Amino acid sequence: MASSRSRDRRSSLEVAIVGGGIIGVMTALGLLHRGIKVVVYERASSWREIGAGFAFTAVARECMQRLDPGILEILSRISQKTDSEASTSYWNGFHPRTKQDAEDESQSLLFQMPGNKLAFWGCVRSHFLLEMAALLPDGVARFGKRLISYDDDNENDKVVLHFGDGSTAEAHAVIGCDGIHSTTRKVLLGANHPATCTSYTHTVAYRTMVPINAGIAALGKSKAMSACMHCGPNVNIMSYPVMNGTLLNVAVFAHEPLEFPDTETMTTPATRGELEQVMIGWGPHMVDIAKLFPENMVKWGIFDMYQDPAPTYARGRVCIAGDAAHASSPFQGVGACIGVEDALVLCHVLDAVQARNDGELSSQQGQTAAAISQALQAYSQERIERSQWVVRSSREIGRMYQWRYGPTGRDAKRSNLKLERASQKIWDYDVAGMITRVTTAAV
Repeated sequence: MASSRSRDRRSSLEVAIVGGGIIGVMTALGLLHRGIKVVVYERASSWREIGAGFAFTAVARECMQRLDPGILEILSRISQKTDSEASTSYWNGFHPRTKQDAEDESQSLLFQMPGNKLAFWGCVRSHFLLEMAALLPDGVARFGKRLISYDDDNENDKVVLHFGDGSTAEAHAVIGCDGIHSTTRKVLLGANHPATCTSYTHTVAYRTMVPINAGIAALGKSKAMSACMHCGPNVNIMSYPVMNGTLLNVAVFAHEPLEFPDTETMTTPATRGELEQVMIGWGPHMVDIAKLFPENMVKWGIFDMYQDPAPTYARGRVCIAGDAAHASSPFQGVGACIGVEDALVLCHVLDAVQARNDGELSSQQGQTAAAISQALQAYSQERIERSQWVVRSSREIGRMYQWRYGPTGRDAKRSNLKLERASQKIWDYDVAGMITRVTTAAV
């Protein structure tokens, strides 16, 4: 249990986390590990996460270890790990006319990126969430709690949260991990602020996971057992093995010029036939991948905060993190990783507030409120540049994969250089230095 691993303190800050997704639960575990009281308020009736795959970099895993070693232990146990000698391969998926040509590196390979730098570990989102949630002590998670608003009045000892069922709750600090449609962000920035709404990238995603043998039959063993990106006009296809190599996670991203029909759920019904129409003219291996998708499915509209980034991630005793703060398109593959970094920063700045009070909250509530506000501002200032760069970079890389980024998209050498530079900025992050900076700024 997380509570048995946390430090024993006589008194504790009380933190409310709005949203029980990956970043919300991870942040809760990190705070509990530091002896800080947490309640997670989730709008759904139970733990819920899509069954798609995603992956974490070495930097994100270092953050997990520092948050709570139990988090990294879970990921290590359930993930497909990048081999130290492996590379992510980027292929021309459009022009090959035979499967033999598609697997011929001399004809179809655009470039390779060494995998040992980012060192991705892939897993299934729902599996990871449920395993982490099992570490939470009883009573930490409250379901059916849809945030409507909050009151952050410095005259009150705590922030008051108001939920759709008419109930209220109080906490010294509030962290909004409520995703791309974040209510916390809307209240924090103001209902009419442009950053309360995300922007449509004019890209949709079709996702599935298939048995690894089916992936091998379509792509060949070498491609199916490693991370691959297939590029071409207006479409790119990402695939990599998960669940210890038993499943192949596949995502097809397609450019669509029209507006997305449902900006609230960001999903709409789709069929395999529709996807097969998207893949007309592509190589036979890509056509076979499309045939592995279910007959009826949903497609996701890809939205992000590229057009209207949030000017701040914190006001008063409330902040936003993860997709609520900097929703990104998935093309750089590190959106969740940046959220893990957010979680670690928040745990350190709030731990610094509590440590300064030597485990006893100030008897003067204004002092505690001011300390929390300063800590959350330190978090915002540390995170905003890096996270918003990821949003911008991911948009550009997506256009590059779909050959819509000027001459770079179709130029393998220029594409390789752009991706190499972006990846280096991700893996060259000094986690220890970050902790020193924010801890100093927080107090």
